[in-house]
Amino acid sequence: MSSQEVFDPYVLGIFCNWCSYAGADGAGTSRMQRPANLRIVRVMCGGRIDPQFVINAFMNGADGVMVSHCHPGDCHYVEGNLKTVRKMPILKRYLEQFGINPKRLKYIFVSASEGVVLTEIAREYSEVLKELGPSPIKGGN
Repeated sequence: MSSQEVFDPYVLGIFCNWCSYAGADGAGTSRMQRPANLRIVRVMCGGRIDPQFVINAFMNGADGVMVSHCHPGDCHYVEGNLKTVRKMPILKRYLEQFGINPKRLKYIFVSASEGVVLTEIAREYSEVLKELGPSPIKGGN
């Protein structure tokens, strides 16, 4: 067995309370199995997601980060998620400058009714991270 077959990536999910977290909660209530390596942090709004949260996740050992909030136009706080829509392309370029593959940041829109979608995306993302291997800065290296 190679080391990549044993590798189980640590994924931090930063989800908005009203859509993505509710979708994950609904998926769990429906007994859908998402990857056990996904740990979720809830923020009240996608607009509250600061790029520093993502950088801190990588600096503290995450192999990948999923950022998810309401679809544009469906924000509980009207336009909060549009702030994050504008931040993500800049953040991906910033990560590249640190030698972090931008594929390690997964940015998605998931509504409260899309628990099945979230579960499938989490599975696929976990597989992508397994192919990429451990984060190059894992453990603060």
